[in-house]
Amino acid sequence: MTMIIDPLITGLIPHRPPFLWIDSIISYEDGTMVTEKTIPEDLDIFKGHYPEQPILPGVILCEALFQTGALLIARMLQDANETSQGFPVLTRISGARFKRPVGPGSTIQMQVHLKEKIAGSWFLKGILRVKEKIAVQVDFSCTMTQTLRP
Repeated sequence: MTMIIDPLITGLIPHRPPFLWIDSIISYEDGTMVTEKTIPEDLDIFKGHYPEQPILPGVILCEALFQTGALLIARMLQDANETSQGFPVLTRISGARFKRPVGPGSTIQMQVHLKEKIAGSWFLKGILRVKEKIAVQVDFSCTMTQTLRP
């Protein structure tokens, strides 16, 4: 199966398959971004994560929200004509709540909203939905780094 990668997404964040958890940007306005991802039915992870009743791990669902947050930050910086400040990286997670499972073939929709920006820190709220129902909610923050290597 050939995967088509949206150059708009890969132009803004450094994530790449197999760890890119966004297929498309649905909307972007007023400090909010909505993205989507259809979960492949044949992901290797399903072979070992409840093989008889496969579900996508919550940490992966959170990662989809974090990547959407990184896209939001990058796009907001781009719109403000700010020169590249590096890459947004996760610095804090709080209040993660998991409300329903996500299985193979599901389409997930991620909505991330900027709550506040203080100096170099971006404070965000993410909501992930499956079948229009909330599956995950999490608050998180990011800062910019010049390099992805320690």
